[in-house]
Amino acid sequence: MVVPSEHFEEFVDPVDGTRWRVDLGFLGSRWRCIWGDGCKGILDEPAEELQQGCCSVGVELVDEEEAMLISALAAVIDPDRFQFVDQARASGIFREDRRFTALADGACIFLNRPGFSGGAGCALHLQALADGDRPLDVKPFVCSQLPLRVDRDDDGRRTLRRWARRDWGDDATMAWCCTEEPEAYSGEHATAEHLVDELVAVVGPEVAVAIRRRLDDAPS
Repeated sequence: MVVPSEHFEEFVDPVDGTRWRVDLGFLGSRWRCIWGDGCKGILDEPAEELQQGCCSVGVELVDEEEAMLISALAAVIDPDRFQFVDQARASGIFREDRRFTALADGACIFLNRPGFSGGAGCALHLQALADGDRPLDVKPFVCSQLPLRVDRDDDGRRTLRRWARRDWGDDATMAWCCTEEPEAYSGEHATAEHLVDELVAVVGPEVAVAIRRRLDDAPS
């Protein structure tokens, strides 16, 4: 298990002309989410036993439109799948400025804890699976795209890369970051393959196909 180096290559979306700078080093790696299987979380000290993953600080929402969507989705989660439903009903699912989800017992209000009868993990995610929907379609944008991140460059390009420790802020004191640790590079398939739905959602189907082809053509 080796953390891959960054390796950026250029792509152009034939539909709208968007220029992409893409980290093929990461997308060609064997990264996988190891939440519940060795993930040590993003707290100041490793805390695998808490199974909080990257949900310890809640999630920042894109805008008010997204806040309204998440609010509507939260209202239809089966209470049996939502550990903190009582807190959500009493004081809401957002912090006062509605820019972040509320915290419950030290992590995102949607995060069911280990041992909860309705299942551990994101209540939005669990409800989507129960409904036969894709979790990425019902979770906050940042959550649905992790570990992928898009930066808008000064020259108009967009850069697609992995999230990194620095993205949590200059004062971040997290003890562990999954994209920078070898334990997470243990998947059976390339990241671009098992995150294909997320990749398409970010760059569009044409660029996603071009990325997969270039990875397939790369020397092994």
